[in-house]
Amino acid sequence: MVNLTYDLHIHSCLSPCGDDDMTPANIAGMAAVKGLDVIALTDHNSCRNCPALLKMAEEYGVLAIPGIEVTTMEEIHAVCLFAELKAALEFDAYVYSRLMPFPNNEKIFGKQQIYNEFDEVTGTIPNLLINSTEITIDELWDLAAGYGGVMFPAHVDKSANSLIANLGMIPPDSKFKTAEVKDLKKLHGLKREHPYLENCRIISNSDAHYLEQIHEPELVISVEEKSAAAVLAAIREGMGEL
Repeated sequence: MVNLTYDLHIHSCLSPCGDDDMTPANIAGMAAVKGLDVIALTDHNSCRNCPALLKMAEEYGVLAIPGIEVTTMEEIHAVCLFAELKAALEFDAYVYSRLMPFPNNEKIFGKQQIYNEFDEVTGTIPNLLINSTEITIDELWDLAAGYGGVMFPAHVDKSANSLIANLGMIPPDSKFKTAEVKDLKKLHGLKREHPYLENCRIISNSDAHYLEQIHEPELVISVEEKSAAAVLAAIREGMGEL
């Protein structure tokens, strides 16, 4: 087993709420400067900046995983990660087809910019990415798995757009075995109120929208090897040390 320092929930400038400095090259560079072993790009309802990030992260010697933060029909945020870029982009196309077709207004919500590996803008996404999709939280685990991916609920301790806040509970028939907690000081209370979490691997990510928010290399995830497939396997199987 190897321990990898990680940050598996990062937004680029493709997310309308992401800072303009959050380009794929800048994210990869900051991860390298901070000494992270593995990162994941998880923009709202899109994987379109993952190709550039993976190329730049490879240049910097950082393992990068393509991902997406889906907003479900219940307005719950959940992160899906994929071992293969091709599968992530296929999942991206499916999610976008089920996204509420509401045009983005850059002056109100922010830009939604697609970048290449040279940090050049190559396009924008027309529909507002922070809207909800027609995908339910119940179907998301199996849906991601169908593309070779894995899902975990995002920031379950937050008071908005989280599984617990929006449903008031964790459904006992849930399939996820890893959950993200933003503030680990809340973990004991969360487990007491929601025993389902006792059998989950708990991870904590930055949910960064600004470069300085990307995590320092303080938390680790234990995996069989340094690879995207091994990280996904650890998340899929659950249970384990931070």
